[in-house]
Amino acid sequence: MLINFFAGLLLVYCAMSALCMGLPRHYKNVWKHEPQSYFCRTLRVAGWLLLGSGFMACVSSWGWAMGPIGWLGQVSLAGLLLVMSLPYRPRLALLLPVIGAPVWMLAWALLA
Repeated sequence: MLINFFAGLLLVYCAMSALCMGLPRHYKNVWKHEPQSYFCRTLRVAGWLLLGSGFMACVSSWGWAMGPIGWLGQVSLAGLLLVMSLPYRPRLALLLPVIGAPVWMLAWALLA
């Protein structure tokens, strides 16, 4: 159950990061060059798919009664973390999902 909570949080943070990088203005601020238009569309689609995956992780963790409410809380928390870290350490803020995914998989393998 706790693994699904962290999976949902990681998925939602990845989704918020992808949606953020899907905007050319934010992409240029972080990577210092203009993105390709197809890359921005791909990031936006991936962000929405990851939001849906995070929703399903929350529903599987808490059920249909509390899952959507928990998902909204996780979206708020992930958005706050991204908004607070992006101006100061933008590349580190985007590296967090890359580091978090293997850590979550290791914890899932050990606790499952």
